[in-house]
Amino acid sequence: MSVGRNKYLTYFTDDTQLYTMPAIRIVLVDDHQLILDGIRKSLDHDPSFEVVASFSHPEKALNFLSDQEPDVLLTDYSLPGMNGLELIRKAKILYPNIKAVLLSMHDEPSIVREAIKLGVNGYLLKNIQQSELREAIRKIYSGLIYVSAEITTQLLHHVNGHHQNESALTTRELEVLRLITKENSNKQIAEQMHISERTVETHRKNIFRKTGTTSLVGLVKYAYSNNLIS
Repeated sequence: MSVGRNKYLTYFTDDTQLYTMPAIRIVLVDDHQLILDGIRKSLDHDPSFEVVASFSHPEKALNFLSDQEPDVLLTDYSLPGMNGLELIRKAKILYPNIKAVLLSMHDEPSIVREAIKLGVNGYLLKNIQQSELREAIRKIYSGLIYVSAEITTQLLHHVNGHHQNESALTTRELEVLRLITKENSNKQIAEQMHISERTVETHRKNIFRKTGTTSLVGLVKYAYSNNLIS
């Protein structure tokens, strides 16, 4: 186990007065020291993050959390003694508002489904770039839910086959949705699919209308609650 030191970001107001904002406090849990060191090194290079502790055993992490409340718990799924979802469940009993993020090589639908039902704030694959990891943590800390694009694409792949009625997403709509998950604008989607921006906007409206959602996260939750993803 290792513990970090407090960091603060300094900002200037319009009248040049200074104020400070604490960095996002993170606890890391992974049973591979090489991965722990790599993540910590990446985050420590950014002043907006503070890795307050890192653990290779979930029980030790829980002991730490019983006395400390970080902003974000970033944990692997496969851990000795208990898996990452069980660790998150116990951590949320201690601190219901903690942001819990699963960082794993596992992309099996059953595990992802269990994670979403548990209420994780993020599900990231270990093959993501360091820059995406930092951006994901920022978004999660701000209150958003972040899921790696590969996981979202896999979850939505079977929607059309499981929902063959008037509200089923077409193959074209699924293609648009996959590009939306990668944060492409309407213009970028239109260029990649060789269609007009107006057509993209029509597909986007149809996706939200058919599922009764207004965001990608809402769409994934809808698919789970209606047993559209196996």
